[in-house]
Amino acid sequence: MVDRQILWNEVKDYAGITFGLVLYSFGFTFFLMPYEIVTGGVAGIAAIVEYATSFPNQYTYFLVNAALLIVGLKILGWKFLVKTIYAILMLTFLLGLMKELVPRDEAGNMVKILGEGQDFMSLIVGCLMTGSALGIVFLNNGSTGGTDIIAASVNKFYNMSLGTVLVFVDFVIVGSCLFIPQFGTVLERSYMVVFGFCTLVIENYMLDYIYNKQRSSVQFLIFSDKWQEIANQIGTRMDHGVTILDGHGWYTGQERKVLCILAKKNESATIFRIIKHLDPKAFVSQSAVIGVFGEGFDPIKVKVKPPVETEKE
Repeated sequence: MVDRQILWNEVKDYAGITFGLVLYSFGFTFFLMPYEIVTGGVAGIAAIVEYATSFPNQYTYFLVNAALLIVGLKILGWKFLVKTIYAILMLTFLLGLMKELVPRDEAGNMVKILGEGQDFMSLIVGCLMTGSALGIVFLNNGSTGGTDIIAASVNKFYNMSLGTVLVFVDFVIVGSCLFIPQFGTVLERSYMVVFGFCTLVIENYMLDYIYNKQRSSVQFLIFSDKWQEIANQIGTRMDHGVTILDGHGWYTGQERKVLCILAKKNESATIFRIIKHLDPKAFVSQSAVIGVFGEGFDPIKVKVKPPVETEKE
């Protein structure tokens, strides 16, 4: 029998991934494509192909991702790729659906929602959506495929943010517009490339912000006469580790126990509820930490050099 908690976690992951994909396809189709704004990733490659040849971007997106899935199979494993395959198929469908829903003029061209001359404002709105969407997808253990597969592969082994990895890959994709004659004069192509670089900055900033905001950790120092009860509740109800420190009050001269807890930021409310329920007069210090690595948190992603063996005399 499948564990209910595992099944519920999977359902939440797929629901979160689906929401992120809907947000991405909406922002990309309604705000970026009408202004022919380029961006990075396989979606950016597909958009460039459509702008230059009118070949539907959803088909290019699917074909390129199908090839990249093979590359990520050994590195990321089937569990990651099952959700990635789902995301690729769903986003292929959603990109086509959004193109049917976007308003069009009498000539059949996509209507510029924010009006003529609002290219940069549309870029900002669209990238706020697509960047947030990517962060939501990654938070739910998914990927939209393409360059995300490359970023996830690097992030698995090295302590590099997802946004940083994507910028390097996307730089080449956006820069390629400068060499496509169908996009107009050199000056017009230069404008397109500059706008493309702006999309990378905004989109990847939002990706890192959303992704790291939810994964950030905090440290609690709890001073309470009911330290044992609080530690028991946090340890049993949350299945969380608690470190007990020996403290000494300067003014009172009394010995007392101090609880030290490292937790995810989204666990803070639960910890505060436990403390307030057991000891409303407890003194609590909460501080943000740059990173927490180890069991239950992020893995340590550095390579350890093997020890150098010295010859025995």
